[in-house]
Amino acid sequence: MKSNGNNDAPITYGPGDFVGVVPCMSGHLQIESAIATTDVVAISVRKEQYPDLIAQNTPIALKIIKSFANRMRTMNQMLTKATLNSVVTDDRNQIFKVAHFYEKTSRYDIAAYAYYQYLKTRPEGESAEFAKKHFVSLKPRTHAVYYEPTDEQTREYPKETMIFTEAQSGSDMFIIQRGEVAISKVVNGEEVTLAVLKKGDMFGEMALIENKPRSASAIAHSDCVLMVINRSNFNQMVATQPQLIAKLTTTLAERLWSMYRQLDNAALTEPVEKLVDILSLQAEKQKITLNTSNHNMVFDLTPKDLANMCGLPSHLHPKAIHDFGQLSNYRPENGKIIVKDVQELIKQAAFYRKNNAK
Repeated sequence: MKSNGNNDAPITYGPGDFVGVVPCMSGHLQIESAIATTDVVAISVRKEQYPDLIAQNTPIALKIIKSFANRMRTMNQMLTKATLNSVVTDDRNQIFKVAHFYEKTSRYDIAAYAYYQYLKTRPEGESAEFAKKHFVSLKPRTHAVYYEPTDEQTREYPKETMIFTEAQSGSDMFIIQRGEVAISKVVNGEEVTLAVLKKGDMFGEMALIENKPRSASAIAHSDCVLMVINRSNFNQMVATQPQLIAKLTTTLAERLWSMYRQLDNAALTEPVEKLVDILSLQAEKQKITLNTSNHNMVFDLTPKDLANMCGLPSHLHPKAIHDFGQLSNYRPENGKIIVKDVQELIKQAAFYRKNNAK
């Protein structure tokens, strides 16, 4: 039986199931408790043994990956509800809402792409005429690329162009070769930044593995070069490249761990505490611990980025950003945040979470 600290009902596992993969592959602390409800015989696999396990038993690797993808989709819904008290479905009308949001916020490259995807999936939809009119108006003025998938193994995306939109169908996953990609959602007219991914990171794997609509949007945070992996390439990878599948498993494990941490952030009520905690999470993702000797750290984020990651309503941004700027340990500078003492950051965030849990 397995349970966690987020009030989820315990899950009972049996022969052939696995536990402990998230902390093992991510290198972070346990996020759940595992309790033997009967006598159990289990096989222990260390992280360094995982590629050999994949090479010898591909079905186990696929089972773990599909399980992670399913849990991530569930966690994504929980996070959206906890952060914004709302749930976004995979309804294709969500694509229109995404397009309209980005047009209203003058991000026309993104809006044009999303309008196109809405028209592709809902050509007779209730908002089709509106979408067509606005797409025709926007397209000549934008730099949006790859409205349709191609067979190219690499693609280049200019900054502020959309790679895919939430609720869009898709069968490609991507590996960042250069640049940064923001993963985000639009809920109740607010944009929530879930993550900013960098070189070497993977994304888009959930739609490929589960064959379900995208659960979030991917937007080029800077000019990007991406490696594209489609379903046939993925199946070949599973069979022939255990190291790459091990990396994918590690990536999914780290994201699941991060989602559990974000649930803790969603429970905080003070905006500035949420900003500090979400910044601490970025340090923790990089395996920064209280024992680190590196006291200084620079993050390629702005206080507004942190506010978006927390899902703070836009009307709370100005005060939260102002209050954050008054804290002595942090200095926003040229689109970055300089942390003077990263150990103090982690301690402060842990204090906020512990105090909130009382």
